Amino acid sequence: IRMRYSIFIFTFYLLNPFSSTEANNNYPIILIHGFIGWGPEEMGGYNYWGGNYDYVEYLDSLGYEVYNVSVGPISSNWDCAVEAYYQIKGGQVDYGKRHSTQYGIIQKPSSKKWPGLYPEWDADHPIHIIGHSMGGQTARRLQYLLETEIYVDSARTIPESSDLLGQKHQNWIRSITTMSSPHNGTTLSDIVTKSVPFLQDFIGLAAVIGNRFYSFDLEQWGFKKNNEESWSRYFTRIRSHPAWGTNNFCSWDMSLEGARQLNTVAVANKNIFYFSFATSNTHLDSLSGKHVPNKDMSLILRPNAHAMGKQIDYWADSTSIDSTWFENDGIVNTISMIGPTTGLNGSDQIIEYQVNEVLVPGSWYYMGKLTMDHRTLMGHGEISNEVLNNILLLFKEHADRLYALPPIINIY
Repeated sequence: IRMRYSIFIFTFYLLNPFSSTEANNNYPIILIHGFIGWGPEEMGGYNYWGGNYDYVEYLDSLGYEVYNVSVGPISSNWDCAVEAYYQIKGGQVDYGKRHSTQYGIIQKPSSKKWPGLYPEWDADHPIHIIGHSMGGQTARRLQYLLETEIYVDSARTIPESSDLLGQKHQNWIRSITTMSSPHNGTTLSDIVTKSVPFLQDFIGLAAVIGNRFYSFDLEQWGFKKNNEESWSRYFTRIRSHPAWGTNNFCSWDMSLEGARQLNTVAVANKNIFYFSFATSNTHLDSLSGKHVPNKDMSLILRPNAHAMGKQIDYWADSTSIDSTWFENDGIVNTISMIGPTTGLNGSDQIIEYQVNEVLVPGSWYYMGKLTMDHRTLMGHGEISNEVLNNILLLFKEHADRLYALPPIINIY
């Protein structure tokens, strides 16, 4: 499948605003955070979606119905998708008997029970999902779990007993939008496995705001912070936790092989609209032939960007990796953000978005490339008012686009 690439800059929206005379649907928009993310009030007044600003409040003020879920920040996409389902729909989380037995986790941790952000959610009341970073993978895993009847046994004779896993739920999702998501994995995943460098980013943030509420939500592993335990000791225990060595953890899902497995089963649904935004904050160094970070990249992400900008030797045994993977935003390789291409059954269809074209479900619309690092789009770091205003405009225009999509028509 041929993909068309283009440079996307904020002036694109300013010069070509999307508009619609009226909304065709009013389905809620669900935001799913990424790796080391957090939910409302977990970091005091500092928002995952907006930093010191609040994207949710902003979109609410414009008349959109928006909810922000809080899933495990270092958990697997399976566990995060299950948690997202029960936070939206309501109820006691259930990771599934087979899954829980396979990985030795608690199937129904008592602390993970929610009243539901949108209990009406069903085929007649579908949702739009926007996922940032690994949250985009989580959204696609949730789509897979909704559409697939999961069985307890390998012979597929005994279905799971949970509301989510034991039956199929068609047409519960109208659209999925991903922002800076590692659809095909990130070459940084091996660094994550070995040293967990992102925890340093959180440690610094927690120290600044004096956070006491953040949790890694690992109750399914029987793991939580003790009341008198210091953050440094807590992080030390997390770094050595045996879960890092399993396939039921974030590092596996963000690896190239883990992403390939997701891409093989979570293929595009012909009734769902898909959109992907990419970010980049590196440039080609003509002397070395490698990618190096731009001057405005966050200092804490620059070592990652340098490593990812030259990792072809490490990945030499993989035919899918070459110098086109050097460009990155400090966390994810830019080429991986465009859409799922590495599934064993082939790539999802990916189309470069064109203004005013008639959109059709079942394909990924690539919205282009934003020149910024992985944190900036979420409002983190030092951001000028001009950049913030452009990001808010991006969210508004895309919310308009989602509400202009035709409603789902269920035929019973």
